Amino acid sequence: MTVSIDITSKAALREAVQESVTAVGPSILELSHTVHALAEISWEEHQSAASVADVLRAGGFDVTESAYGVPTAIEAIYGTGELTVVICAEYDALPEVGHACGHNMIAAAGVGAALALTRVADAAGLRIKLLGTPAEEHGGGKVSLLQAGAWEDAAFSLMVHGMTGTERSASAFTMAAVERFEVQFKGSEAHAAGAPDKAINAGAAASLALMNMAVLRQHLPENANTNAFISHGGGATNVIAGDSTVQVEVRAGDLDVWRNLKRRVLACFEGAAIATGCTWTHRQTEHPYAPLETHPGLGRFWDQNMEAVGRPVDSTPVFGGGSSDMGNVSQVLPSVHGMVVVRNSTAVPHHPDFTADAITPEADQAVLDGATVLALTVLDAALDTALRNELLELQGGRRPGATTVTLEA
Repeated sequence: MTVSIDITSKAALREAVQESVTAVGPSILELSHTVHALAEISWEEHQSAASVADVLRAGGFDVTESAYGVPTAIEAIYGTGELTVVICAEYDALPEVGHACGHNMIAAAGVGAALALTRVADAAGLRIKLLGTPAEEHGGGKVSLLQAGAWEDAAFSLMVHGMTGTERSASAFTMAAVERFEVQFKGSEAHAAGAPDKAINAGAAASLALMNMAVLRQHLPENANTNAFISHGGGATNVIAGDSTVQVEVRAGDLDVWRNLKRRVLACFEGAAIATGCTWTHRQTEHPYAPLETHPGLGRFWDQNMEAVGRPVDSTPVFGGGSSDMGNVSQVLPSVHGMVVVRNSTAVPHHPDFTADAITPEADQAVLDGATVLALTVLDAALDTALRNELLELQGGRRPGATTVTLEA
């Protein structure tokens, strides 16, 4: 099916969006600072989600809290157009260091874009859906929402993330798949001095597994890495540990490489179990994240709109190394995960310095620019006949339940 929209003036609609971002600027910057101060970690973002919901409700959205059975998720809907966009708003913080990844900025920019689009929704044939997506840092809130069908009615989805360094083209920036799992070794306790020969040392198995992984690292392919730490390895110096636990993550930019790396990492643990005489088991602790895919048409408009707000992008391909549950969304429908730089910040993400920089005037400007680029990119997708028809045709061709699939390692 092809769709044609009678647009009197695309320029006038773009100007209306930009004016709307300016108008809602004070409320979304207040939201950014509120969420930053709350600093609620994965699956505990109750006040943050409520704050986001309040702003959207005041802006005329139909808001559902605890959406799709996820206690700290929200769904906010405005408009009745044929083209449904899902804008993602993250708001979880990191343990101990707070909003060191700037999710307060993500939430505020997403809300700002959604509010700004209400002014043009009817003219552009849009239905705007903002999803408050918890637990991106650990847990995979978007995966839980995908499984519950939160994107089944969507034609495309997008979000924006703060960063430091160089402004990057959306199409040139990629992220890795990641799986996190827990390994448990079982042995047998004994007195460390009086009867060491009677023990089966689970603590030694954990240490040996980490050494095996250290040796493996020098042979990993490009854009693949793994990390682990011992979360339990004993309780007293005079008791040889009869059980131990190791937390592990495996990342790679390519799905086949990622799956093969997991097999190799598990062999490190199997070898440690054989060497020490322990038994071992492993279990997935979080939803796996998929690599990030950027839709070419959406990515092109994103880059153009970054230029329009005075943030020209570098199109040199770059592998970000990190991972996002937005990757799972991008695997099942057209998506873009844009980045916007906090100017004058030299902080490393996931460091307390970035926490401080995430509420500076430069961060506030990044929120406003990010909201503008989000909203303009949605508007461009709605008004560009070829892209709009492509998005609707892709949506129409999906089988029911196609967005609810789960990535397997």
